[in-house]
Amino acid sequence: MSEIANPKTFKSYIAFWSGQMFSLLGSSVVQFVIIFWILQITKSAVYLSIATFFAFLPQWILGPLVGVYIDRWNRKLIIALSDFFQAFTTFIIIMLFFLNVETVWAIIIINSVRGLCQAFHWPATNAIIPIMVPKEHLSRLNGLNFFFTGMVRTIGPVIAATLLAILTIEQVLWIDVITFLIAIAPLLIIKIPNVVKTTLDKVKKPFFKDLAEGIKVIRSIPGLLLLLYIATMINFFGQPFNTLIAYFVNVTHSGNKLDLGFVMALIQGGMFIGAIIITIKKNWKHKAIIIFLGLIIGDLGHLVLALAPTGQFIIIGIGGFVFAFIVPFVNTMFLTILQKTIPLEKQGRVMSIVITIATAVSPIAMIISGPLADIMGIVPLFVSAAVIDMIIVILIWIFSNVARIDYDELAISKTEEFNN
Repeated sequence: MSEIANPKTFKSYIAFWSGQMFSLLGSSVVQFVIIFWILQITKSAVYLSIATFFAFLPQWILGPLVGVYIDRWNRKLIIALSDFFQAFTTFIIIMLFFLNVETVWAIIIINSVRGLCQAFHWPATNAIIPIMVPKEHLSRLNGLNFFFTGMVRTIGPVIAATLLAILTIEQVLWIDVITFLIAIAPLLIIKIPNVVKTTLDKVKKPFFKDLAEGIKVIRSIPGLLLLLYIATMINFFGQPFNTLIAYFVNVTHSGNKLDLGFVMALIQGGMFIGAIIITIKKNWKHKAIIIFLGLIIGDLGHLVLALAPTGQFIIIGIGGFVFAFIVPFVNTMFLTILQKTIPLEKQGRVMSIVITIATAVSPIAMIISGPLADIMGIVPLFVSAAVIDMIIVILIWIFSNVARIDYDELAISKTEEFNN
């Protein structure tokens, strides 16, 4: 694997990343406002499931396809256009509220365009990390990213809930447009290295051959397919919590927007604290073991959240805090494994394939969460999901050798064979 990242590109990435934190703040506010509005209008777990499903559907459909084009196209342009159209989508929603066209289905469908943008944005931004950040800084950078991401997502719901108390919805949503303007400035200034010109032959390969090469890379990394299977199960059994937490707080526990903001802030605060810890230590060994332990601890946090007495928002928040606390550990270990073992020029397609595999069952889980909550009750649903998830993780840990793989010892040079 050729080395492109250097101190200059690292500084450029930090500038880009700083702008993206502002964009994330705007997105966090928008997400809170739209979910809270849908909940207030419908009082329905089913509608929350539908809204979450449509927001995620474009990423699920396009995930494995966009990666190939991210590797071929200008990644800087992809990121800029994705950010622009997300902000433009918010602007359209603002206009709908301003004109009193407040139809739930219209908001749900238009908001799904943000998911379409994320289908391009997430793999593109992750694919530029290893070409701009030196290898020795990858683990710490991933931890730092979760640190500030957690901080932004902690204050996002608080800002949204506070502003909703004094401003109209359309006025609050303008934050997303403003933060986009802040985020786009450093992106336009910096230079992102073009991997295609430096590491690949300029001969274009057929689309499906590129896609097949991405799958081949994944299969070549010991234990990665099993880790992806675990990630798939985690995403499936974690979706009821992600989809219905607002309903759980506001309807099941009769909370208001400030209660929801408080719980969401504690959840994101857990991610923030976890990211602080993982950032302090430069290199982490036994990455697979950390992933397994983190997932088990996270399920225990979900159980605390689910079994909280009525109206005990502090306990709900603590349970969410525990789960979110381990997210930076699990995701940083997983991302670092990918970034260190995948050739630079294949990062885009492999990241997209990984996302698609890991989230393959997520739309199903999203769409059935609401009806299942109505049928069996939201607390039994949460408890069942956490217990089943924990059992799967423990069984895989016991009966496979993936936890014993030392990914730091894998030779990155082995991936060069896919360039031949």
